[in-house]
Amino acid sequence: MPHSLSPEDAQEAQIVERIYEAVIDQRLAPGAKLSEASLCTAFGVGRMRIRRCLLILASREVVDLQPNRGAYVAQPSAQQAREIFEARLAIEPSLARLAAERLKRREVKALQVLLRNEAQAHKAGNRREAIRLSGQFHVALAQVADNAVMLRIVKDLVTRSSLIIGMYGDPGFTNCRDDDHLAIVDALLAKDGALAEQLMKAHLSHITEHLDLDRQLVAQADLVSLFGESAPLVRVRV
Repeated sequence: MPHSLSPEDAQEAQIVERIYEAVIDQRLAPGAKLSEASLCTAFGVGRMRIRRCLLILASREVVDLQPNRGAYVAQPSAQQAREIFEARLAIEPSLARLAAERLKRREVKALQVLLRNEAQAHKAGNRREAIRLSGQFHVALAQVADNAVMLRIVKDLVTRSSLIIGMYGDPGFTNCRDDDHLAIVDALLAKDGALAEQLMKAHLSHITEHLDLDRQLVAQADLVSLFGESAPLVRVRV
């Protein structure tokens, strides 16, 4: 029997998701202060619950907890962003080549499902979901390459770069184009490792070129108005 969340855990998960969504959708800017009192008012919960939510977000590097100062939306520097994408460029093209050599028939369908879901997110203009599925595609490709060490590294890099794309990418859309992913999968199916490697390199370079790391975003936010306009939290009954 699948484990069901308690009402408290379900409510915390919703709060975490709403704050994360606001960051990715650029409604909360990097460096914005997340006042516990304002969040308590916005979500109608106690301070301890908000603190647990902020701890979860901090573990995902979405929030920066500063001693004696409080919680702030993470603010990765331009240098940090460049280093993350340099690391991806050093690793993922080689993984794409390995994936072309090692692709198994049962993995093809899973990749195609990811592509369809990502295309639907793009068509619907669901930026957050498109960014999530894009990251999931890159992780799935690392799984196909069947290298556990590189897979762990890619998972970490994708998590961190998804946040950077959300913060500094085009606010109207995600920078990870699904047609790039389709071309890479076509190269995998053709067992063309050299082409898969080349396409991945071009794809990652394209993402990096379309990040505005010098963008000056306003860090202030009225948290009560921002989250108060959202749908009410679901009250889970058991």
